[in-house]
Amino acid sequence: MSTQVTKTAHSPHPLAWIAGIAVILFCVAGFAAIMGWIPTSIGGTSEIEMGKAGKKAAQSGTAKPKTQVASNAPVAKCANCGAIESVREISEKGEGSGLGAAGGAVVGGLLGHQVGGGSGKQIATVVGAVGGAVAGNEVEKRVKATKSYDITVRLDDGSTRVINEVNAPSWRSGDRVRIVDGAIRAI
Repeated sequence: MSTQVTKTAHSPHPLAWIAGIAVILFCVAGFAAIMGWIPTSIGGTSEIEMGKAGKKAAQSGTAKPKTQVASNAPVAKCANCGAIESVREISEKGEGSGLGAAGGAVVGGLLGHQVGGGSGKQIATVVGAVGGAVAGNEVEKRVKATKSYDITVRLDDGSTRVINEVNAPSWRSGDRVRIVDGAIRAI
């Protein structure tokens, strides 16, 4: 009497494959965001002050130098004029809403469930869920992080004003500016 035992390969459910691939892509994107490989853009770069043609001419050396004319005429006083003293970037960490933690827990639990067998499988599921929740919450906080810029202007009367802008400013230390309605303008 011969008994033949056949082994069937049990493949994970297609949803488990999709969840696993989604987790891997989510982790790669989160890692790239944390490492700064994905540029976060609130707005485009500003080339308002100097157009592309002017910038290229300045780089190639074909731009005409500005000449200053000496005059004995009195200079009009400007109460809101001054020079840029400093530009400082302010980074604020985002807050987690719980969505990242919940998504991370589900994905981590699914991945942990694929490891081991018996009680080891249950332990791996719990550890995966907890680790996924922590990682998902941290990724959500980093994705929701914001940047703003504090620009300090030293006015001609000696006082200073700090203007906060959301987009990266094109101003540099020493630039002469005027403050109009709380915004910085070129003179």
